[in-house]
Amino acid sequence: MTAPLFLVDPGVLDGLGVDDDVALTGSEAHHAATVVRLQTGEEVLVADRAGARVRTVAASVASDLVSLRVTGRADEPAPSLRLTLVQALAKDGRDEDAVEAATELGVDGVIPWQADRSIVRWKGPKVDKGRRKWANVIERAAKQSRRGRWPDLGELVTTATLAETCRRTGTTPFVLHEDATTALAGVDLPETGEILLVVGPEGGISPDERDLLVAAGARAVRLGPQILRASTAGPAAIAAISTRTRWRSAGGHR
Repeated sequence: MTAPLFLVDPGVLDGLGVDDDVALTGSEAHHAATVVRLQTGEEVLVADRAGARVRTVAASVASDLVSLRVTGRADEPAPSLRLTLVQALAKDGRDEDAVEAATELGVDGVIPWQADRSIVRWKGPKVDKGRRKWANVIERAAKQSRRGRWPDLGELVTTATLAETCRRTGTTPFVLHEDATTALAGVDLPETGEILLVVGPEGGISPDERDLLVAAGARAVRLGPQILRASTAGPAAIAAISTRTRWRSAGGHR
C-alpha cells in the first residue's frame, strides 16, 4: 500500500536530508493520528504543494504533533511543458469530476470557464463559493494521487478573457470540439511552454466561441469518434497528451 501523503507549508522541506526531522501539526497531525491511525515506524510522504516532497517514517504520533524522520527525497520538479485544463462550468458536478480526474492525471493548472452554454452560473458570491469547491476537489485528488506539486487554480474567465489567454506567448491552445476534423493524437506538440485544453459544457462550445478562440490562435481538435461528456473529455485529452510526453518514461514517484 502506498504511503499516505500529508502537507506542510512551502519552504518547510527545503534543504532537508536523510535523518532530518519534520513535524505535522494542526489538522494534518489530527488527521494522521485519529483518521489514518498512523503508527510509529510507518512510512509517510510529506509535500509542500510546490514540488518538494520527502519520504519519512513516523517517530512519534499524537493528535497535536506527529514527528517524522526523513528517509529520502521524492521531489516533483516543475514540468518543461505545462498542461492546463480550461473547464467550462457544467451541471450535476461534471465540472468537478473533470477537475478531480485531471488532478489525478497530473494536470498543472485548472481554469474555470463561464461558457455561453453553461447552465451553471457563477455570479456574485457564487464565484468564491465555486472556486472553494474546486480547490477542495483539487486537494482531495492531489492527496489521493500523492502529488508533490499541485495544480494552480485560476480565476473564472469569460470567453473574451480566455481568448486573450490563448494569445499568450508560449501557449499552445487546443479546443476540443465534436465537429473538428483534426485528431488530437496526430498534432505536433511543443516540448516546452504550456498547452491549454479547452473543454465546453454539456451543450458543447458554441460556433461563435469556437470561431473567437480559433481566431485567437487555438486549434480545434477531436479525440475520436465518440462524443464525450464534459466530465471525461478533458481527462481523456490529458491522458492522450501525457502518453506522448511526460509518461514516456517510468520515472517519478507515482
